[in-house]
Amino acid sequence: MIIEVKVPSVGESVTSGVVSAWHKKSGEFVNEGEPLFALETDKVSTDIVAEKSGVLETKVPEGQEVKIGEVVAVIDDSKQTSKQGKEEKPKKKDPEARKKEPEPEKKTAVAAGVDRSGPESAPPAASLSPGVRRIVEEEKLEPEKITGTGQGGRLTKADVLKAVENRGKAGSVESVGEADSFPGTAAPSPTQPPHEARFIRKKMSPLRRKIAQQLVMAQHTAAILTTFNECDMSAVQELRRSKQDEFTKKHGIKLGLMSFFVKAAVEALKAVPVVNGLIDGDDFIQNNFYDIGVAVGTERGLVVPVVRDADKKSFADLERDIAGYAERAREGKLKLEDLQGGTFTITNGGVYGSLFATPILNPPQSGILGMHKIMPRPMAIDGKVEVRPMMYLALSYDHRAIDGKEAVTFLIKVKECIEDPKRLSLDV
Repeated sequence: MIIEVKVPSVGESVTSGVVSAWHKKSGEFVNEGEPLFALETDKVSTDIVAEKSGVLETKVPEGQEVKIGEVVAVIDDSKQTSKQGKEEKPKKKDPEARKKEPEPEKKTAVAAGVDRSGPESAPPAASLSPGVRRIVEEEKLEPEKITGTGQGGRLTKADVLKAVENRGKAGSVESVGEADSFPGTAAPSPTQPPHEARFIRKKMSPLRRKIAQQLVMAQHTAAILTTFNECDMSAVQELRRSKQDEFTKKHGIKLGLMSFFVKAAVEALKAVPVVNGLIDGDDFIQNNFYDIGVAVGTERGLVVPVVRDADKKSFADLERDIAGYAERAREGKLKLEDLQGGTFTITNGGVYGSLFATPILNPPQSGILGMHKIMPRPMAIDGKVEVRPMMYLALSYDHRAIDGKEAVTFLIKVKECIEDPKRLSLDV
């Protein structure tokens, strides 16, 4: 019986995706529940598994965009018995044959130990985690040539990232060597045409395309304005230092910085409710709940998982949610529902060293708070000059819905909560 493999629905707003990689080749036997291909959409990336066992026949190549419900392969489950029979035949060997087997196997193992680049040392595709497999596919790495440091020689994310870094260094050294050979002339690489060394053209990933569309849409539809302030981080830093051990011992997680800003943003949204709303056509929708999006940078691009009902959560709950989202985002395991429904967003460019920036709105929200790098700067305190750890704050807002007075009031409220964090319940 022929069974069609269709692109499943992964969310209401997702209408298409890209078959980024086939884990099984056409003509191979697949078992029920085994990953067939990776489907990458503008929201999430997920592995699609086989519903039945049988022989796979693919219908679309890697990299092709497909619609939800489109048939991308078929599985012939009638060939299951014959395939299993073929797999069982080699097991039926007479005692003499079994005695002679270990010697060649031993030789093969020794050879593999000497030369790890041989096919014997190649890790099977199924053994790669989704995060590792994605890097291997995007960077066009050869996993059999990378030494795994994980359990049983398994490739880890650190292994493949190191391979990418080493390859980049090797390419730089080769380019310098070629440039130095004859001044004024370009020596073409023996393996690559000269034009390939200058640029590489490739399709943007669905996530990158979605980010581009969202950013352009935000600039074209909203009247974005940004107001700035600065806050003294001394009190927060001292509170984290004095309460860190007690907090970690009680809750099993470290007290970070983002939870303070989530708490402060919620207090500011309560004080200035219009920032928590959005424009829908000719209507303005006022949200009376506080689902705060926290921007997370990943290798695939920026994603914004949403912390639900942030006003009802403790510092420990917020830290667990943020840490869990960040880990799943970097591993490519976020679900579509993790990214939907936010009312306000916080982004921290300070983790990359940004001192001052103007964040772009996350449509259809009306406001986004930008955090930045903490820098020691001389400040006038009670008529004296003191060096304090300072952070610039930026609030970008939709001026169609929010007036300047309301935006400034919101940012001052955030500043007050950060500079006097005792008003925020730490629960230690």
